Amino acid sequence: METMRKPFQGVWNIIRFNWHLYAIALGLMLVMWLLHWYLPAALLLISMAVTLTVSLFIYDLSGIYALAWIEPGAARTVVNIHSGFDETSAELKRKFPGAQLLVFDFYDPAKHTEVSVKRARRAYPSFPGTKQIVADAIPVEEGGVDRIFVTFSAHEIRNNEERASFFKQLNRIMSPTGCIQVTEHLRDLPNFMAYNIGAFHFLSRKSWLSVFAAAGLGIRDEKKLNPFITTFILDKHDHSS
Repeated sequence: METMRKPFQGVWNIIRFNWHLYAIALGLMLVMWLLHWYLPAALLLISMAVTLTVSLFIYDLSGIYALAWIEPGAARTVVNIHSGFDETSAELKRKFPGAQLLVFDFYDPAKHTEVSVKRARRAYPSFPGTKQIVADAIPVEEGGVDRIFVTFSAHEIRNNEERASFFKQLNRIMSPTGCIQVTEHLRDLPNFMAYNIGAFHFLSRKSWLSVFAAAGLGIRDEKKLNPFITTFILDKHDHSS
């Protein structure tokens, strides 16, 4: 079981898993500089610097992977679902030492084509016991799970129908008193300011609410972990106003 995260691990992962984008950006800056387009080159450099600075804050300095925002509570069964890159299972195991932890990976290279995920999978081994699944067919009995965690992964399901089926599956396996915690960037102003057009990779809050409602899930709570990250805590009952 992996222990402590290394210094700057988050921002370094972003660079090495997306190195092709940074290579293109640096190439463009060089061309702009040779053409004496100094202002566009400077703006591109500033945009990259902002993105990496915000990423450093989120993934390395904010302590988000310590999962302090998760209330331990009593749980017999905990499920963690990711899309090929798992940075939370080891810490969840520590937070719920008495629970059975089931880890599922729904990554399908035919459907989920992000090259960064492929590189991440090569760089990091899977958590012991991780099972490969299909996003809309989770192999757990109905009502058998107390806590479900989906961290920075649900947005990788790009097909709307598949995403809706996925959350219906989460509803099915969740116990009547259980909850689902979905943690994501949103397609909103702070993330546009941080990631520019990269924010289009995320879903809007409105889109998430629509997905949850279609799956019969209600919002028990909604937390801003920082200006860029939101956690939705969902249950089987509609507590939203």
